Amino acid sequence: MTATVTRSHWTGVADAAEHVRWDAVAQAVADALAVDVLERDRRGEPPFAEAALLKDSGLTTLLDPAEVGGGGGHWSSALRAVRILARVDASIAQLLGYHYANETNIAFVADPAERDGWFRRSVEGRWVWGDSVNPVDPSLVLTVDGQGYRLNGTKRFSTGSAVGDALLVNAVVDEGPEAGRLAFAVLPAGHEGVEVLDDWDHLGQRLTASNSVRFTDVPVRAEHVLGFGTDEPFQSLVTPGIQLIFGNLYLGIAEGALAQARGLTNARSNAWFLSTADRYRDDPFVRRLYGELVSQVAAVEALTDRVNAVYDAVIARGADVTAEDRGDLAIQVARVKVVSSDTAVDVTTRVFEATGSSSTATRVGLDAHWRNIRTHSLHDPVDYKKLEVGADFLTGVRQPISLYT
Repeated sequence: MTATVTRSHWTGVADAAEHVRWDAVAQAVADALAVDVLERDRRGEPPFAEAALLKDSGLTTLLDPAEVGGGGGHWSSALRAVRILARVDASIAQLLGYHYANETNIAFVADPAERDGWFRRSVEGRWVWGDSVNPVDPSLVLTVDGQGYRLNGTKRFSTGSAVGDALLVNAVVDEGPEAGRLAFAVLPAGHEGVEVLDDWDHLGQRLTASNSVRFTDVPVRAEHVLGFGTDEPFQSLVTPGIQLIFGNLYLGIAEGALAQARGLTNARSNAWFLSTADRYRDDPFVRRLYGELVSQVAAVEALTDRVNAVYDAVIARGADVTAEDRGDLAIQVARVKVVSSDTAVDVTTRVFEATGSSSTATRVGLDAHWRNIRTHSLHDPVDYKKLEVGADFLTGVRQPISLYT
């Protein structure tokens, strides 16, 4: 396939001042979400109000070029924003993270001459980007129809599809000059022939609007086609970016579980009757447990922050990114995925040992952290990330580039 030579509008790496700025914005949104997070989780309604909150805060345009009215921020700032939201509402954190991954395909896929126009329309239209791109559900087909295409099929796990203003769709062209190529199409909400199915009914991540979407003779015109997949290393950087979103999401969930558990433990007035301590927080077994969990999370945070900065630096290279650069980055991101996933599952499970049976009450909501990480950590098997890291360490052999590596 022919590569599209391009430069990145992300330059350098984010400095401390940028992180402070966007951290504050994300924290304000997190504080607002925390007010009724349990009630919203139980209702399970499409998160239109939450999407509006993200728009109003400016977080949805954080990664867009300043020249077209965007925030002009770096990926590490966006990743930190996802992490901060995940501490209180992992569903909306996922919605934001997937928005970043979907919208920034403009930078990775679109013709350089058209990129500013796409970004400008997204910024001015206050678009939240959903998706219908599940790589292991390759049932969508684009059929040539005059100067455009017709799209048919169904995609599951389409995050943000119910509330997105724009829906990013991947489908293979079945005939014509582009036959066999993977097309990236962007369809507006309410587009003809697009049916969002209300079938997201899962253990956690209940407000991600991750429904199935059915496409029936959907007209896809030239203005809907963002671009086509290539073998260009820069274009493929979106995949480690997605996996790094996951790592920050998982880290945020673990941090949120620890914060809530600390409050519950400090509020307990008594200790176990066999303990020599007067209060649970003074019991040596409780302190040992927190010491272990807090240290694990701190280690994940250090690694994640380091790799976030590496991603900033690599993506800033644009067309100069090599296949080796991309491979090195993928291994570093895979390490984050491994430790963040395993740590978050462990932390959200074991905090109950320090908070006691009373913390399992539905009204407390401590279970939400476990439900959320247990649901999303199954997105793609972490064991295969461990295999990638182990193979690279032992033999230097790496997995071929895919939509998961």
